Amino acid sequence: MKKIILYILLFLSLTGFTQSIKEKKTKSAKKASILSTVLPGAGQIYNKKYWKVPIIYSSLATGIYFICDNQKKLTNFEDAYIFRSNGGNDNYINLYNNTQLISIIDYYERNRDISYIITAAIYLLNIVDASVDAHLFDFDISGDLSIETKPQMINTPQGKTQALSIKMNF
Repeated sequence: MKKIILYILLFLSLTGFTQSIKEKKTKSAKKASILSTVLPGAGQIYNKKYWKVPIIYSSLATGIYFICDNQKKLTNFEDAYIFRSNGGNDNYINLYNNTQLISIIDYYERNRDISYIITAAIYLLNIVDASVDAHLFDFDISGDLSIETKPQMINTPQGKTQALSIKMNF
C-alpha cells in the first residue's frame, strides 16, 4: 500500500507541478537575408511584413526605369555625336554644337550611373530591412512604455529650487 501511495505521489509530482514551456517564435535573420538576396521582398514575406513588398518592387522598378531611360537618351546623343564626327548630319545639328553634345552625353551618363547606385542601395536596404525585421520579430512592445515628467520643488542649502522629475515605465 505504501508503494502505491508513493507511485501516486511521484506521478502527481511529475504531472501536476511541471511547467509548460512556451516556445518563442523567432525568425532567422540569416534566412531572411538570404531570401531577400535571392528574391527581393521574400525576406519581408518570411517576416510577415507583407506591406513592404510593393514598396520594394516599386522602388526597384523606378530605379530600373531611370537606368533604361538615361541609357536610351545617352545612346541617342552618343550616336548623334559619332555621326556628326564622321561628317554626317544628325537630328541635333541646328540645336547643339559639339561641346554642348558632349555636355549632354556627360549629363545622361552621370544620371545613369547615379540611377545604378540608387537601385543597388535599394536592393541592399531590402536585405538589411529583412535582417533587422527578423532580429526584432519577437521584440516585446508592451502598452506600459511611457515617460512622465512633472515639475517639483526641492530643498537645497540655498532654499527651494524648481526641478523637473522624470519617471520612466518599462
